[in-house]
Amino acid sequence: MNRWSSFSHRQQGLLLTGGGAMIMAPDALLIKVADLPDAEILMWRGFLSALGFLLIALARYGRGTLAAYRRCGWTGIAVALLFSLTTCGFVLGNQYTKAGNVLMILASSPIIAAVLSWLILKERLPRRTWLAICLCMVGIAMIALDDAGAGSWVGNAFALMAATTLAINFTLCRTRPGVDMSPMLVFNGIIVGSTAGLFWLAESEQSLPAANQLAVVILLCLIIVPCGVTLLQRGPLYLPSAEVGLLLLLEVVVGTLLAWWILAEQPAPMAIVGGILVLGTLSVKGLYERRLELRMRDRLEPALSVTVDRSSTL
Repeated sequence: MNRWSSFSHRQQGLLLTGGGAMIMAPDALLIKVADLPDAEILMWRGFLSALGFLLIALARYGRGTLAAYRRCGWTGIAVALLFSLTTCGFVLGNQYTKAGNVLMILASSPIIAAVLSWLILKERLPRRTWLAICLCMVGIAMIALDDAGAGSWVGNAFALMAATTLAINFTLCRTRPGVDMSPMLVFNGIIVGSTAGLFWLAESEQSLPAANQLAVVILLCLIIVPCGVTLLQRGPLYLPSAEVGLLLLLEVVVGTLLAWWILAEQPAPMAIVGGILVLGTLSVKGLYERRLELRMRDRLEPALSVTVDRSSTL
């Protein structure tokens, strides 16, 4: 038995999701460090991440790679299109506003997903979820209002687009439980890279990035993004949504601190309060729901043991 299989199902989920969140933490920071025009950074991110996702899919599935793609079906195509919009929103958001603002708005995607589940899947939402939705909306509004500049408004709008399309992605993936959609992210990269490449070619001058910029882009787009996103995509297959949402906050907190420390991007006081409100609400909600799950499990285990004992006496 290998080391990985010695971990429990839940431990594997914690390692996958937590590891993915920590790998992705410098994403927003490195976009700003690369300091490339909009179309160029999107083009490099698209094509290089597509290559990275393809290499990971081949390493994981080998000869079964085509079968893995066929299992995704039309839902997988929709996932690729939606993640393309998420990628564009995230990258462009970081081009026009503070990294911390983008990350904190993106953290609201589980709440948006809950609303979409209510609208599309007709799922009933408990009162605690509606309270969390209201508090997060107030927090996001405070983040968006931290700077009256036009650039910041544009960046916050792109960040909200990324959060919304990511939430739709989560909701869509729930319609195909147990199916790994991460191989379809290859097509997300191709879509983003091709579209951005057309805009880049339309510019008056095209030039390769400087050596230091190219090194940052390769590190981010070929290694960090494919590895981090693949792990995050696998996490929900092992963990309930409450725990996934909590672990995703690691990326927000660590990413914001990195931008604050290295780029001196100190958020405005109102944005800090709004961010604390969003992160605090999601943390309390996740911990409370985790407690409910443990309570439910404790109630079910005695009933299951009685059933097993009865069946063994027959």
